[in-house]
Amino acid sequence: MRIVVAPDSFGGTLSAGEAATAIADGWRRAAPGADVRIVPLADGGTGFAEVLHTALGGTVHTLEVTGPLGDPVTGSWLQVGDTGYLECASACGLHHVPREDRVPGAARSATTHGVGELMAHARATGVRRLVVGLGGSATTDGGAGMLAALGATPVDEDGLPLPHGGAALALCDRLEGAPALAGVELVAASDVDNPLLGRHGAAVVFGPQKGADDRTVAELDAALAVFAGVLERLAGRDVREDAAAGAAGGLGAALLALGARVESGAGLVRELVGLDAELDAAAASGGLAVTGEGSFDWQSLRGKLITAVARGAADRGIPCVVLAGQVDVGRREAAAAGVDSAHGVADEFGLAASMADPAGTLAELAARVAPRWSR
Repeated sequence: MRIVVAPDSFGGTLSAGEAATAIADGWRRAAPGADVRIVPLADGGTGFAEVLHTALGGTVHTLEVTGPLGDPVTGSWLQVGDTGYLECASACGLHHVPREDRVPGAARSATTHGVGELMAHARATGVRRLVVGLGGSATTDGGAGMLAALGATPVDEDGLPLPHGGAALALCDRLEGAPALAGVELVAASDVDNPLLGRHGAAVVFGPQKGADDRTVAELDAALAVFAGVLERLAGRDVREDAAAGAAGGLGAALLALGARVESGAGLVRELVGLDAELDAAAASGGLAVTGEGSFDWQSLRGKLITAVARGAADRGIPCVVLAGQVDVGRREAAAAGVDSAHGVADEFGLAASMADPAGTLAELAARVAPRWSR
C-alpha cells in the first residue's frame, strides 16, 4: 500500500521537505508495512524554488537585493538549463518583515524592487524562460518596484520617480523607460486567482496580513486603481480583472502587463516533481495521498496546493487526507474539494505545543491518523 506524502510548507515553522519527513516518520511508526513516498510540494509561494531544486537539481544563484522595506536581503533564483525559477517571496516575502513591523506604514511602502533585481540577474545570466512564483509577499505595490528595477520607472506627472510602495501609486502618471526583458518568456506561477481590485483584490484580501488597517487598505486599493491604468497602457489591454492579477500584492498584474502567461503554481510543481506518477502507483496499490500546509482554510480552496493534490487523488479514485497546522474548513467544503478527512495539529495538541515542536507534533498527528487508513 503506497502512501504519497505531498505537503506544502507549514508557514514559517516547517519547509515542505521537513513537513513531509515528519508526516512520513509518524506514519511509518504507526504503519510499518506501508510504502511511504515523500514528494514535497509548493504552489507559487514560499518554498517554490527550494522544492524544484530538490526535484530538478540545477544551480541556485544567490545575491543581495532590495528587501520589502528597502533594506538589503539575500535573494535567490534557480537555473535549470535555460529556464529560471524565482519565487517573489525570496526578495519581498513577509518573512523579511518582523511581526512587530507589520504596521500600516510598512504596508504602504513595501516594494517588489528586489524581485525585479532577481529577474534582471536571471536575464543577464542568459535564461530564455523565467517562471515567477507568486505568493507570500509583504507588498501591495502592483509590481511597480519590480518594473522600476527592470528599467520602467513609475513617475508622477512632472516626471519625478515615485517612492517605494503602493500608496505612492496614487500619483503615478506613466512609466519612464522600457523593461529589459526582451526575448524572455514569462510565466506567472500563481497560488491564487484574485483580481487586482475590489473586495476580492490584492489590498482588501491580503493587505491586513501585511499590516494594513482599514484606512490603509482603502488607500492602497485606490492607488492600485490608478496604477491599473498605467499597466493597461503597458499591456495594450486591461489586466485588472484577470485571474492572478491580485497575486503577491498586484505583482501578478505587472507580470501580466509584461505578457506573462499564468499557470497554476501547484499544477506546475505537481508536473515537474512527478506527483502524478506517484499517485498512479498509489492507486494501483489501493493507497492514498496525504497533503497539508500551515492553515487549511478558505484560501486553500482557491487553487492552492491542497486542492491540486486532492483533485489528482480523486481522479484516480483514492482518498486524500489533510494534515495541517490548523483546520478552518468545514467537512462539507473539504469534501467538495476532494478531501476525505482533515486534521489539525493545533486542534489535537494545542497551539502552544504545536508551535514549540512543529515537527514532533506533526509526526505524532500522522501516527494517530495512520491506523484509520492503513491495512
